Amino acid sequence: MQTKELQDIASQVRRDIVRMVHGCKSGHPGGSLGCTDLLVALYFQQMKVSNRKGKGGYISFKMNGADEDLFFLSNGHISPVFYSVLARKGYFGVEELATFRKINSRLQGHPTTHEHLPGIRVASGSLGQGLSVAIGAALAKKLDGDDKLVYCLMGDGEQQEGQIWEAAQFAPHHKVDNLIAVIDLNGQQIDGATKDVMSNRDLKAKYKAFGWNVMEIANGNDMDAVIAGLRKAKRLTGKGQPVMILMKTEMGAGVDFMMGSHKWHGVAPNDEQLAAALAQLPETLGDY
Repeated sequence: MQTKELQDIASQVRRDIVRMVHGCKSGHPGGSLGCTDLLVALYFQQMKVSNRKGKGGYISFKMNGADEDLFFLSNGHISPVFYSVLARKGYFGVEELATFRKINSRLQGHPTTHEHLPGIRVASGSLGQGLSVAIGAALAKKLDGDDKLVYCLMGDGEQQEGQIWEAAQFAPHHKVDNLIAVIDLNGQQIDGATKDVMSNRDLKAKYKAFGWNVMEIANGNDMDAVIAGLRKAKRLTGKGQPVMILMKTEMGAGVDFMMGSHKWHGVAPNDEQLAAALAQLPETLGDY
């Protein structure tokens, strides 16, 4: 799939995000918009996932993910982007996005597994846990002789969690070199800038010291840069070290009045703000 096609999908996903959060008057648009380009690039180009159709014409989902690349969303509060990408990829109907965070919906505020939503392999949103889960899945693939990769996305505020650093020490020691982790460096968290709440200081130096192969994507909201970064990361796998991508993004990317502010971490747009956001995001695949 070419860059323009991926950009068109990303524009539609961003429309989905702001409409979903507006529809239930709750959710996390800022980080979702910032990570849209990454998830679109992963699911529509870079990851090797099943395209086999099952019941209803949707992708036939296997919970064990055998012979597939796996993705784990650690910062589960950015579920709007995850749900939209899964629906647009064909795991379930896009019309279901209208049920986001509503009673009896499978699309909870944080992804869950008890609702059996295709594409979701672990409940997430209790920050700090996703990297550990991804490492376990990567080790399982090694034991099974499965040569596919495991991806994990974390937030930069999430790096303040202690469990992250236990996992960060474990993966290099056990040479988990089929793992690509990504940290979304938007510099914002719910209470303010990460540098003010609790500075992460030099994450590159920290992960290198722990034994990771660390690389950077300077602009995680540029599709070409994201694709180039993911391709480089894949070339670094299988060399005895886990791979860490430090990816700089803008919270709220694509919607000018949401960009760069922690205030849009977990606030839904009102009717007027929704209209202003949608005016900036071309409808490319059709709204749900």
